[in-house]
Amino acid sequence: MRGWNAFHAQARRHEETPMNTPLTSRTKPTAARPRALLPVMLAILALTGCGSDEDDTSTPPTALPQLSAAQAGTLSGDCASLATKLNSLSNISVTAVTTIAAGGLKIGGQDIAEHCQVTALTESRTSAVDGQTYAIRFEMRLPKAWNGRFFHQGNGGLDGSVLTATGASGGGPLTHALAQGFAVLSSDAGHTAAQNPAFGIDPQARLNYGYQAAAKLTPIAHAIIQTAYGRNADRAYFGGCSNGGRHAMVAAARMPESYDGYLVGAPGFNLPKAATANIYKGQRYAMVATSPTTDLSTAITTAERKVVADAVLAKCDALDGATDGLVQDTDACQAAFQWDRDVPTCSGDTRDGTCLTAAQKTAIAPIFSGAVDSSGKAFYARFPFDPGYAGSGIPSWAFTAPSQRDAVAIAFTFKTPPDNPVGFDGVAFALNSNIDTLLQQIEATNATYTESSMAFMTPPSPTDLSKLKNRGAKMMVYHGVSDPIFSVEDTTTWYKALAAANSGDASNFARLFRVPGMGHCSGGPATDQFDAVSALVKWVEQGQAPDSLIAKARGTGNAGGVNADVPSTWAVDRSRPLCAWPKVARYKGTGSLDDASSFECRS
Repeated sequence: MRGWNAFHAQARRHEETPMNTPLTSRTKPTAARPRALLPVMLAILALTGCGSDEDDTSTPPTALPQLSAAQAGTLSGDCASLATKLNSLSNISVTAVTTIAAGGLKIGGQDIAEHCQVTALTESRTSAVDGQTYAIRFEMRLPKAWNGRFFHQGNGGLDGSVLTATGASGGGPLTHALAQGFAVLSSDAGHTAAQNPAFGIDPQARLNYGYQAAAKLTPIAHAIIQTAYGRNADRAYFGGCSNGGRHAMVAAARMPESYDGYLVGAPGFNLPKAATANIYKGQRYAMVATSPTTDLSTAITTAERKVVADAVLAKCDALDGATDGLVQDTDACQAAFQWDRDVPTCSGDTRDGTCLTAAQKTAIAPIFSGAVDSSGKAFYARFPFDPGYAGSGIPSWAFTAPSQRDAVAIAFTFKTPPDNPVGFDGVAFALNSNIDTLLQQIEATNATYTESSMAFMTPPSPTDLSKLKNRGAKMMVYHGVSDPIFSVEDTTTWYKALAAANSGDASNFARLFRVPGMGHCSGGPATDQFDAVSALVKWVEQGQAPDSLIAKARGTGNAGGVNADVPSTWAVDRSRPLCAWPKVARYKGTGSLDDASSFECRS
């Protein structure tokens, strides 16, 4: 299981009100009744167990409800007194309540205002299957000066760590929710880093990771907020990227009444299939790698990936009206670019970094066209041609992940039955597994593992979000076009189906923003820094639907962290509008190529 540590390094207010009460009628906070929390939690779990909105056959209103804006509040007392109050909550064990002074935490170089950090756990238990002790560990950060909102932070990978509860946004961390005054929760989803990845041997740990931990923590978070501020949150949001984006999308499907806004970044909502697809891709790279068992990157070097990226730019860069190193019109590019014709082919088998051999082209082409089973049937989306293929984040996902991330995730968490961790060889698993068998195993169940990974990891009825829609909640989704692990095309296919399920247009409650050049959640030759949190709040609470997000490059000197993939020919703070799909940022014909004002969103 070597290399796992490298991968790992990567309610709504319930107010004791019945869950079928319209959210717009719940505008005044009520007193907390902490010991009534367990019934509320059980009610939520019952809702999540039903798994879909198929019973909602009502006709959507022509005008959706407008949710009211959150009102600011102030922490009742200090962090020390809060610790005493929280001990009255019967279903959690508080391990610490710490005062974090102003500036004691910095996000993107910014001093975060004074707040209380609550660390706690719930549901301690010993597994009857693997003998391990499990619990759902979490932290909440509660600002002294509170904006009246709650943000549930979904974390990435296989979880297992309580990451700092800052709240997600896009690209660099300059606009995260904690900095804006939200109360924020982060959890380990029910297992520790030391238990990764073998926690999947325990069936309950699988379910907590998939969807149950989020549902269980939602009422707990609201009880803590009620205790801390003397009232509940006016508005609740759920957000994250990668597996955190999956958490958010699953929450939207399973808990449509618990949150008002869902910020879904690069969602791996078909994660077991995406992991299987990455095994497939690893096997394709192995066909032409000179050292397949030790270094898959020998299949296509950095220089050779740049050859591909340059070929894409040459064919597609100007399709949006500007030759600027960004391919905005992704769909037009897929029609214009041809792998065999446009990527230079070497004469013979000599590789000098200026071309691809015929063998490389044959092996790698299916990585872009999409993973297929032995009969040629596609089981995961294609990956679009984009200049981000030369980005520095690609090798980790393309060459390392198959044996160090996807292999262990499938072997212990996604397949039924799981493998034995003792003596497990990730490289052998990645290179030698039969794809058809893996596809069967991620759908399988047995007496111990009663839900398949494709059931507990994915949003049930993902295109039926009628309850979310009809109560005025909103969803914003963003995804990098050059994401090498979760395809933007998978997300786009989902969004098209969502639109079809809503009379051809879902834009009044859900919008998709594709980020040209961006890799997985950030990076790549892209303008990847944007404030999606504020945009979502304005949409939910003020009715201001986001037609575009202004995004900036993170060049030299960026306070939120420098993106090494920003080309030297760009201004260090180049800006672009990220357009709500299907519109594209097109050059107006005049103005600086480094300024968003020179572009407009249109078809």
